[in-house]
Amino acid sequence: MTVCIEQSVPDSEVVVETKNHCDTNELALDGEFVVPDQTVVGGDFDQPEVNAFGQSFRDYDVETERQKQVEECYRLNHIHQTYDYTAEAIRKDYPDEDWLHLTALIHDLGKVLLLPKFGELPQWAVVGDTHPLGCAFDDSIVHHKYFKENPDMNNPAYQTKNGIYSEGCGLENVVISWGHDDYMYLVAKENGSTLPEAGLFIIRYHSFYPLHRSGAYKHLMNEEDAENLKWLQIFNKYDLYSKSKSRVDVEKVKPYYLSLIKKYFPEKLRW
Repeated sequence: MTVCIEQSVPDSEVVVETKNHCDTNELALDGEFVVPDQTVVGGDFDQPEVNAFGQSFRDYDVETERQKQVEECYRLNHIHQTYDYTAEAIRKDYPDEDWLHLTALIHDLGKVLLLPKFGELPQWAVVGDTHPLGCAFDDSIVHHKYFKENPDMNNPAYQTKNGIYSEGCGLENVVISWGHDDYMYLVAKENGSTLPEAGLFIIRYHSFYPLHRSGAYKHLMNEEDAENLKWLQIFNKYDLYSKSKSRVDVEKVKPYYLSLIKKYFPEKLRW
């Protein structure tokens, strides 16, 4: 199996001014970097309110052009996603869990759905937070207000806490809004990946922020989900917000991850 990993080299350096922060090349988790007031690119471009580091990456309330794009993405997502339409930081901290290292590497590969060869789906159908369909939409779902335009809001069967499900039925039996999570989960599952259930759970639900960030929909989980959620919450500490001031040497770590792909996946994959 051949895996090509491309890493672009920028034409200019990005200079970030930080204050009261130690100079270290260690990987740091969310909150450990000072968010700069501005980033200077090439010495002639100022981008205000930069939040390349930290939780402000997910600050949907700031009035910026990026925020408007994100809001529009979720507006389309909430209108059209109905019930009928349906790794190095971790390696450092959990050296013995090689399945977790590979899971971290591949968890977002489902975003290939954006590419022409994979159907070129619209962004709202590929990225963004996911949530259950067929039951009441929780207020913790980002841009919850746009659900008023979703046809499911007109179906009384979907407006209760459990909706069409029974309490403790297990997330395996719950329809989740479509996105790159479910696609990559299906790729792994249908190709007979030997990743443990916790790894498949992470891939499938890492964008399910209402659950693992806000604690919503836990009443639908079973005991196995509860155990797997512990690993997902560990993983989430590294997803999005693990940043380093030094680049990973791709060629150096590539053999290790290729060995994990060989260990947990067949040589040929059906996408």
